Amino acid sequence: MATPTEGPRQPATATPTEGPRQPAMTPELVLFPGPQIFSPVTTRSLMRNVLVALAPALVAGIVLFGLPALVVIATSIVSCVVFEWLWCRLRRVPATTGDLSAAVTGALLACCVPPTLPPYMVVVGAFIAVILVKGLFGGIGRNFANPAVVGRIALSVAFPAAMTTYVAPQVSLATPAGVDVVAGATVLAPSAAPLPTLALLVGTQAGTIGETSALAILLGLVWLLATRTITWHVPVTYVAGLALFAWATGHDPVAQVLSGGLLLGAVFMATDYATSPATASGKVVFGVGLALVTGLIRFWGNMNEGVAYAILLMNLLVPYIDYLTAARPLGAPRRRGRLGRRVAARRAAAASGTRQGGARHE
Repeated sequence: MATPTEGPRQPATATPTEGPRQPAMTPELVLFPGPQIFSPVTTRSLMRNVLVALAPALVAGIVLFGLPALVVIATSIVSCVVFEWLWCRLRRVPATTGDLSAAVTGALLACCVPPTLPPYMVVVGAFIAVILVKGLFGGIGRNFANPAVVGRIALSVAFPAAMTTYVAPQVSLATPAGVDVVAGATVLAPSAAPLPTLALLVGTQAGTIGETSALAILLGLVWLLATRTITWHVPVTYVAGLALFAWATGHDPVAQVLSGGLLLGAVFMATDYATSPATASGKVVFGVGLALVTGLIRFWGNMNEGVAYAILLMNLLVPYIDYLTAARPLGAPRRRGRLGRRVAARRAAAASGTRQGGARHE
C-alpha cells in the first residue's frame, strides 16, 4: 500500500529518452579485445626454465672455484629477491618475487662476476639491477635494458680492479701450476697465449663464475630450445656473426666464441623478452648488430671484452628494430620511407592532373 505522501505506485515503464528496458546481460558472454589466446605459459614457468638452464653453469662455477663462488651466488640471488620484495612493499603493491624474475637476475649477475668479488659489491650490483634498472622503470617487462647486464657494467666502472681479478680454478688445464690469481682479461688479451680448446669447453681457466664453462652454457641452451623458452635466432646469429667477423679479421674464431662472456650473453642475456625484438627478422638484425659491436670492441677497442656493452647498446635500439621489422597486416599498405612517400605523392599529383585535364577536354 502506498503512503499518502508517495501517492499511488505506477508500473515501471521506460522514459522516452531511455527507450525500452533491456534484460540484464548474462555473465556467460564476455567480450574482450584481441588477441584472445590462452596459454599455460606464465612468467613463473619461463623464469623457472631459465633457472634450470642456468643450473649447469652455476654448478660448474661452484665446482671450479669452490666456496667463494657459492657465497657470491647466494649473496646475489638473495639480494635481488630482497630488493624486489622491499620495492613492492615501498610501492604498496603485491610482491612479485614469486615470478622468479628477481632470482634469475641474481643468478645472471653472479655468473658475470669473479668469485673473489666482496659480498658488499655484489649487493651494490643487485641494487642497481633490481631497483634502478627494473623497478624505477615499472618492473618486469618495462625495463629498457637487461638488469644483470647494467649491474655488471656498473660494477666494472665502480670497481674495475675487483672485477678484473680472477682466481685460478681448483681444477685447471690452462693455468700454470703455482698461479693463484690472474689479473686482467688474460684469455682475450692480444698478448695472451692460446688456450687448449678442451680447457675452454670445460671451463678450467681463470674467469668469472658462469662464463668459463662453454659446455655448461650449451647444456642450458639445449634446455631453453627444447622447452621453447627462446628461439634460435639471437644466439645462433650472434655467435655465428662474431665467428665470421673474427675469421675475416684474422682472429681465432674458436677462441673468440668459447672465451669471455659471449656464450653466456648470447644464450641468457640477449634473449631477454623485454629487451629483444619480437619478430624473427628483428631478432636476426639484433644478433648481427650484437656481433658487429662486440667485434669492434674486442678487436679495436681498448677493452678485451665487449659483450655487456654490445647488449646494452642493442637493447636501446630494440624499439627501432621492432618498428622497422614489424609484420605488415594482411591488406595493409606497405610502409614507405621518405623517398617512397615523395614518389607516391608525385604519382598521385600527376594522376590527379591527368584526370582534371581529361575533364576539361570533355
